[in-house]
Amino acid sequence: MDFLDNKVSFCGPVVATVGFFDGVHRGHQHLVHQVVDLAHAKGMESVVITFDKHPRQVLDTSFTPLLLATNTEKMERLKSAGADHCLMLHFTKELAALSAYDFMRMVLRDQLGVKCLVIGYDNRFGHNRSDGFEDYVRFGSQLGMEVVEGSFFSVDDIKVSSSVIRKKLLEGNIEEANRCLGYPYGFKGTVVAGYKVGRLLGFPTANIHIDDENKMIPANGVYAARVVAEGSPASRLAVLNIGLRPTFNGHERTIEVHLMDFDGDLYGRHLQIELVAFLREECKFDSPSMLSNQMREDVEKARQLFNTMKEK
Repeated sequence: MDFLDNKVSFCGPVVATVGFFDGVHRGHQHLVHQVVDLAHAKGMESVVITFDKHPRQVLDTSFTPLLLATNTEKMERLKSAGADHCLMLHFTKELAALSAYDFMRMVLRDQLGVKCLVIGYDNRFGHNRSDGFEDYVRFGSQLGMEVVEGSFFSVDDIKVSSSVIRKKLLEGNIEEANRCLGYPYGFKGTVVAGYKVGRLLGFPTANIHIDDENKMIPANGVYAARVVAEGSPASRLAVLNIGLRPTFNGHERTIEVHLMDFDGDLYGRHLQIELVAFLREECKFDSPSMLSNQMREDVEKARQLFNTMKEK
C-alpha cells in the first residue's frame, strides 16, 4: 500500500515526526525544531509527515472538522518551520485500519526509511489510537527504529494544542489564540453580493464567502483585522463583523469586512483576512443610526489599536 502521490527519496535514513498538525501552531513548530536539531546531530535529513484529511472525517462521514488551516496553509507553514522534507499522506480507511506497529513498519520504515521517530507529547496514532508512547518505543526496538518523545510548548502556562486554540477562537479570544499560533489567525474568501446596508450606514462592507467550508470561523463579534486584496501588494486595516446582523433581524451567519480609508469595488476579488483583536460582541441596536454610531466607534477603536501596535 502506498499512501503518497509521488515516490520520495532521501539521502539515507531520516529523523521524522508524524501528526495531523492542524494550524501548525507554536507547539507544532517547537516539535519540528526538535526533529531538525536531532537530525543535524545524527547527520540525517529531517522529515515531517502529515495527512490530507482529519482521521475522524474518514472514519465518520457525518463528522465536519473545524480546521485551523487548509492543506495548502498547513504545508506552507510546515515547510517554513525548517524541516528538510514535508510529506502529506492520503488518510484512507486502509491507512486507518493499520495498527501502530504496522504503520511504523510498512510506511515509516519500509517506504520512508525512518530511523528515528520523534513523537509529540500528546500524539497517538494507529488503529483506534490504542497504543501509547511506551508501545511505540517497544515497536521501534523491534523494527530498528529509535523512538523519542518530544517536549511540549507552553504560552502563559497553557500547553499549546489545536484544541486549546479552537476553544480560544470559539470564545472570541483572538489575542490568546494568536499567541498560541505564533501568527494571526485568518481565512481567505471571495467578495460576493451582500445586503448593501453598510454603504447606507456610511461604512461600506464586503460580504465574504469563505474558500474552505471546513475552515473554523471564530465567535460572532466585531474584530480588528488586516486584509490583503487580490492584486494589491500591501495589507489594509479593517473592521470585520461575524454574525447574524440582529439589528436587521438577520438569520443567516455572515462575514462582512469594512476596509478603512478605502473606496473601490471589491466584488469578485479574493481577500486574505487576518484577525488581530476582538473589539466587541455582536448586539442588536434600536435603530440603524445607533448602529452607524457604534460602527464609527469600532473603526476609531481599531485605528487606535493599530497605532499603538505600530509604536511598539
